[in-house]
Amino acid sequence: MNFDVAIVGSGLGGLTVALHLADRCRVAVIAKRSMHEGASSWAQGGIAAVLDSADSHEQHIADTLVAGAGLCDEGATRFIVENGRAAIDWLIAQGVPFTPDPGAELGFHLTREGGHSQRRIIHAADATGAAVQNTLEAKARAHPNITLFEHHCAIDLIMSDRLPGAKRGDSQPQCLGLYVLDQKSARVHTVAAAHTVLATGGAGKVYLYTTNPDTATGDGIAMAWRAGCRVANMEFIQFHPTCLYHPYAKSFLITEAIRGEGGLLKLPPQAGARAGERFMPWHDERAELAPRDIVARAIDFEMKKRGLDYVHLDISHQSPAFLQSHFPNIYQRCLELGIDITREPIPVVPAAHYTCGGVITDNAGRTDAAGLYAVGETAYTGLHGANRLASNSLLECLVLGQACAADILQRTGSAQSGLPDWDESRVTNADEEVVIAHNWDELRRFMWNYVGIVRTSKRLERAQHRIDLLREEIDEYYRNFRITSDLLELRNLVDCAALIVKSAKSRHESRGLHTSRDYPATLPKALPTVLTPKRRR
Repeated sequence: MNFDVAIVGSGLGGLTVALHLADRCRVAVIAKRSMHEGASSWAQGGIAAVLDSADSHEQHIADTLVAGAGLCDEGATRFIVENGRAAIDWLIAQGVPFTPDPGAELGFHLTREGGHSQRRIIHAADATGAAVQNTLEAKARAHPNITLFEHHCAIDLIMSDRLPGAKRGDSQPQCLGLYVLDQKSARVHTVAAAHTVLATGGAGKVYLYTTNPDTATGDGIAMAWRAGCRVANMEFIQFHPTCLYHPYAKSFLITEAIRGEGGLLKLPPQAGARAGERFMPWHDERAELAPRDIVARAIDFEMKKRGLDYVHLDISHQSPAFLQSHFPNIYQRCLELGIDITREPIPVVPAAHYTCGGVITDNAGRTDAAGLYAVGETAYTGLHGANRLASNSLLECLVLGQACAADILQRTGSAQSGLPDWDESRVTNADEEVVIAHNWDELRRFMWNYVGIVRTSKRLERAQHRIDLLREEIDEYYRNFRITSDLLELRNLVDCAALIVKSAKSRHESRGLHTSRDYPATLPKALPTVLTPKRRR
């Protein structure tokens, strides 16, 4: 368990780093479930990049800055956008089967999504994430220098200033590796690494309704915070406007590309006299092509105003052949549930979708701790600002993944030997695991009710109070009983919930994804919310 690089997470960010390092480094990729069960596989829409002469870097940057509501870091945005074409070329070279278009300059079909001024989304039908993930996963499994640890759950990072005899405050803390739980054997292993990369995705499961997979429990963000790294902009949780509303469909996303290809949002029959009417033009001149935060708030407003459980997304005016070729997975899944999208609208609701904040990094993925990197949704680069522009997330994974690997290759060093083993001498087996299930459910429900699309100061105070009580229970449980993956995920979710609430309480304005009834105005100067762990102050 001694490696040059340990990567926690097996999605697009983690695999991009691994494949760029593997020819020269011994790499461990740690996945808490099977390799393909992360959020990358679920991505439908595609990857935004400037791939046509009618488009430009300046237009893509401008669209990103507008969507980000004044909080994007312009330097990071430019770096990521300008390196987009090279990242796409690398994916094409790996064999990713993007949807072809013989008439396009690059030979691939480009679609458009909300907030984009041009068609610049390269995609593989409506299952881009799965196509990319399957391609890179096959490459990783075949590489002799990559060791895959599936069903291994990261516990915590091993930091130099927390080892026996270490003096805190003398120098920058260094990450020496991490502890991981083998979920099949229930054993805890010590993984030593010269460099550690957090690529665990976001924290969508902190909310009751989410488009994210069950793995999205904020593990990397929580681990880095506990290790002493700063985080930023955790109040900006993007709610995807269109998650399928159906009792037998769990977290099934209806891609933004549906609206990009002409899908219309309408009021359902329960709306009475206004049933069947489009409502987005009432909220924004861009209508269905407005950025996600505006569309999500509009749907939330109409649902609450009219007592609706859902609204309709209608693309039945497109031909069946078009829908079956462009959205085959959505067409098939809806058909399985009795919804024929060629003839009838799709019932949809907003759901937590993307964590715009995260662990603060530079443009090489470096965090506050030496030897520790973060990429993808785990990281905060400044690209997304107060609201992520559609399909910029996979682009960020690619560009920062490549930059992270390049930085690691420029550095020397080897894993430190003799790291302490995990100590289980003072714990016992849990007697009532129902406590974990109860706390998990309570956390997600009050976060949905109190820290959702629209917030108030009183709701945030209530959420903070509940988090404080839950944390006491969870910390006591963690100290006294042997760990399980459910306990580790709950611990991480509570830490992320606390960061979200603390960030939201400190922002006395409404901006982007953060809407406060107590502070409806937008301040003249946009500033990120930066949280610093106590030990770094």
